[in-house]
Amino acid sequence: MNKQNGFTLIELMITVVILGILAAIAVPSYLQYVERTQCEDGKALLSSAAQQMERRRAEKGGKYQAGTPINHSSTIFTIAVSGVTATSYTLTATTTSAARISGNLTVNAANTRGGSLAGQCNW
Repeated sequence: MNKQNGFTLIELMITVVILGILAAIAVPSYLQYVERTQCEDGKALLSSAAQQMERRRAEKGGKYQAGTPINHSSTIFTIAVSGVTATSYTLTATTTSAARISGNLTVNAANTRGGSLAGQCNW
């Protein structure tokens, strides 16, 4: 009698079902983690840019200056400065096409936070 080696179709199907269940649990968790990480990246970039604006204000005698270059951005967010006066500014972090999330985060000189991603990113 010849003994056959290998797996039966039932054993293979059970393995595929188990892998499918694991993937159905793991993939959404991973995607939520990616979104949360991207939100934190945007918040960190805005905080760093705000610190840079405050540092420049301290150097310039207590006034914000238009044209202050902000050297912060990532592959997920770009930072833009707008509405710069002697007493205020607005920083906006806008997502790029590489982001899983879509929208922007804002902060101003009074540390008022907002943007379309404020609720999703706990900003």
